[in-house]
Order: sequence, then structure tokens, then C-alpha cells
Amino acid sequence: MEKEDMISIREYEDKKTEERGWTDAFSAAVTRMESEGGGTLVVPAGRYETFPIELKSNMTLYLESGAELVFIQRSEGFPVIRSEFEGRDSFVYMSCIYAKNAENVTLCGHGTVNGQGEYWWKHMRELPYGRPYLICFEHCKHVKILDVKLTMSPAWTVHPLYCEDLEVRGISIRNPWNSPNTDGINPDGCQNVRIADCLVDVGDDCITLKSGTEETPEKQPCENITITNCNLVHGHGGVVIGSEMSGGVRNVTITNCVFQDTDRGIRVKTRRGRGGVMESVLVSNVMMERVLCPFVFNMYYQCGAQGTSYKEKTPHEADETTPVIRNIFIQNCLVNDARAAAGFFYGLPEMPVENVSISDCRIRMMENSEGGQTAMMEDLPDMAGEGIFMRFAKNVSFRNVQVENYKNLSGAKEAWDLDETVSVIR
Repeated sequence: MEKEDMISIREYEDKKTEERGWTDAFSAAVTRMESEGGGTLVVPAGRYETFPIELKSNMTLYLESGAELVFIQRSEGFPVIRSEFEGRDSFVYMSCIYAKNAENVTLCGHGTVNGQGEYWWKHMRELPYGRPYLICFEHCKHVKILDVKLTMSPAWTVHPLYCEDLEVRGISIRNPWNSPNTDGINPDGCQNVRIADCLVDVGDDCITLKSGTEETPEKQPCENITITNCNLVHGHGGVVIGSEMSGGVRNVTITNCVFQDTDRGIRVKTRRGRGGVMESVLVSNVMMERVLCPFVFNMYYQCGAQGTSYKEKTPHEADETTPVIRNIFIQNCLVNDARAAAGFFYGLPEMPVENVSISDCRIRMMENSEGGQTAMMEDLPDMAGEGIFMRFAKNVSFRNVQVENYKNLSGAKEAWDLDETVSVIR
């Protein structure tokens, strides 16, 4: 980027900036850059209180080291837009940093974006609209989020929605462990996504791949995703698929990652009525410590307005609303001190989880663990030290899989607790 294409936000500082905040300054700078065809908006070291910032095509927002964008703790003043919230067409508060129908948009630098989420968490039941995400790029192409520090998100932290060619690299996300719905990175109906070298420590799922629900008006697959060299800490799940997967999720690689103290490691969650196909997922060279369960594939997940059919164990007639999970490859994984189970795979009687290969993995269960809730599924007892638990699964293969310190609820002597609903390739 040429120097003449760069603007410092300090150029828009006046006597009233400290009193009113920086909202007008950011708006004026973005308007100028848009009229000039783009450029880089530089935010020097300092604290900048503001309402949402909306970026346009060919723009870079660069936060210098020591710069902190601090979003105002007040819903009045946040624009309300029509978008999606958890897969539903909704009116929501605009995200703190937002772009729509833009190309070549970058957020980068070594500064901090602080969403001051405490206000939104405290009042979330009273708000007339959905909480803002910290960052949302909607229907955008060629997006980069690089190196920045993100914290205290009001809801999901990074939500790319219907984006193509997305790179998220070198960022850190830190939200309190008990902050509600503060997922880390949630690509939703996106294609060609690269997530690498990130630290995510949050109060919900760390990285989640989504593609809408049965209520979503615009269903697009989430596909061609690479997740590599990430540290994932304290979330409900490390890398998660669903429960919004009605548009399908496919062609996913998860490699060279470390999971610490997440409830589940790799977590797939869906239910009857959701539809969608999740297929071609490769998990390799992953290390986990102190997770409840390293691998959870749950087709009886409790979510949405599902009635009672989702929990029935008798077969239903399969149709376009029946979810599909198939072609899962897990290899070269090391798990220490798993607390509840070494693995949990529970398909539907009418649509078993199909074609699962687990190879070259060592899973050591924590001794004398109190265990816990392996999966969010009705009528499932807590587990402690269980081996690999499977029901309604087809074409499953185990090769060089070691499970240590296990004890199965069924009394099974082998490391895998299977019944007649599971077919194993020996």
C-alpha cells in the first residue's frame, strides 16, 4: 500500500472527540476512503471509544500496537440491521466492525478490539434485537483478519457470513469462560476459508462451521476449510460443526492443533429436521488435554423448535430434512486425561453415522475422574472414563487405536462400547 493511500484517524480528531467519542471521525474517514476507491485507515496507539464501524471495498483497518478500539456499552446508538442471528432471518444490532457486499477488506495490526461485552451479557434477555457480533463480514469476498487481539465480544466474536476467500491468521480471541454465546470464529455458509496460527479462549465453541438452519432463507454450504496450528482453550467445543448445518459442510481439514480444557474436542451436533450433509472431514496431528470427550458426533442434539421427534430412538422415514454425517477420518491424535469418554458417536437409526476411520491414536482417560456430560442429548447419563461409545454407526474402522484407563458403562471389556446398531470393518 502506497503511503498516499494511508489515512490516520487522528486527522479527524477535534476538540469534541474526547467528549463525543470517535464515531464521527471513523465515519468521515471511511466516507473519504470510499470516495477515493479505498485505502488504509491507520489507528495509532491510544484508546478510541466508538459505535460500530462499517468498512467498504478495498479498505484496510490497521490497528497499530497499543491501539484499542473500545465499543460503547449502550444499545442506543447501535444501528439495527436486517441480517441473520443463529441461522434465522432477524433484526440485529450492527456488529462492532461490519462490512456487507464488499471486496478486498482487511482488519490487521497488533492492536486490540474490545467489545465491552458485559453490558450485552447482562441485558441480553431484555434487548429488543439480537446482540451484535464483534466482527461480521456479510456477503464479502477476499477478506483478511490478521494479527489483531479481540476481547469481550457481545456475542460471537468473528462471524463471516456467506463469504468467499477468507483468511484468519495470527489473531488472539479472549472472552471470559462464563460469557454467554461468545464463540470464537464462526464461518457461516462460507467457501475457501483458511484459519491458522490463532489462539482462541472463549465461553462457548472456539471455532464453529455453520450453514444455516431449516429456517434460513438462504442456504449455502460451508466448504473447503483448513484449520491449522491453532490453540483452542476452555470452550464448549474446540472445532465444531453445527448445529446449524442445513446447507451442508464438506471438505474440512483440522491439523496441528492443541486443545486444552475444552468440554469437547471435535464436536459435531445436529438433529432430525435440520437436514444437510456433513462429509469429508479429516482430523490429523491434534493434541488434547483435559477435555471431557475428544470426539463427539451427536445426531440427537437438543436445539431449536424441534418438538419431541428429535429424541425418539425408533427409525423415521428418511427425507430431505434428515441430516447426514459421513466420511470422517481421524488420525495421529494424542489425548491426555480425557474425563468422560474417549469418543462418542451417535447416529440416527434411519441415517447412521457412516464411514468413520480412526487410526494411530492414543487416548488416555483421567484416573478417578468425576466425568460429566459427554454430549448434549436427552436421557444420556453422565460418563466417567468411558471408552469409545457408538450407536447407529456404519462402516467404522479402528487401526492402532489405544485407549487407556477406560471403564465402560455396559461392562464391555474392549475399549469400544458397541452394540448391534454398529457395523465395524475389521
